[in-house]
Amino acid sequence: MRVSNVSISGVTFAADLSGALFWEEQRLLVVSDLHLEKGSSFAVRGVLLPPYDTLATLGRLAAVISRHDPRIVIALGDSFHDRTAHERLSAEDRDAMAALRIGRDWIWISGNHDPMLPGDLGGTVADEVAIGPITFRHEPTGACGEIAGHLHPKARVSARGRSMERRCFVSDGMRAVMPAFGAYAGGLSIRDAAFAKIFPKNGFVAHLLGDRRVHAIAASRCS
Repeated sequence: MRVSNVSISGVTFAADLSGALFWEEQRLLVVSDLHLEKGSSFAVRGVLLPPYDTLATLGRLAAVISRHDPRIVIALGDSFHDRTAHERLSAEDRDAMAALRIGRDWIWISGNHDPMLPGDLGGTVADEVAIGPITFRHEPTGACGEIAGHLHPKARVSARGRSMERRCFVSDGMRAVMPAFGAYAGGLSIRDAAFAKIFPKNGFVAHLLGDRRVHAIAASRCS
């Protein structure tokens, strides 16, 4: 599995094919927008989806943690799809989450979907975290040194008569927005005006999550 290096304010991160970022020097893994229990949230409203999104998301999270063996994990907001999603977790999913936290520090950043995270999750709850020149928060502000989520970026590229639309990291070297990690999380095109507010010069790069590697493509080539 190949990764693409992403430099943000002088710090080099490995952009994992799963949609996580890994800061090797700090042994720090970042994921964003897990949206756990989105399936059950929709079911409450009468929209029936297969109830396996939490299982699938935690499985992918376990795999990327196994690959990098981080000392710190930061979940960058909207880890749960709504304010009561954590109450709907199965006992098995709770056990799986507890196993992932063993031997490492875990930081839950609050998001707009889960602004009041419960105290019994394990780990630490924060609005944002600054480590060296990097600030981790949920909603992007466009500040230098910022890594944020919230927007679920995706991009479409065409080559050799084929078109591919994938989730992606977006960065201009000074700030970055991460793709949603959750199995049922949707995406917002990087051509949306929301990204122009963060990257006003359109000089950013989309790091698309391909089938076998991460593809770094200039935003100007994406539709």
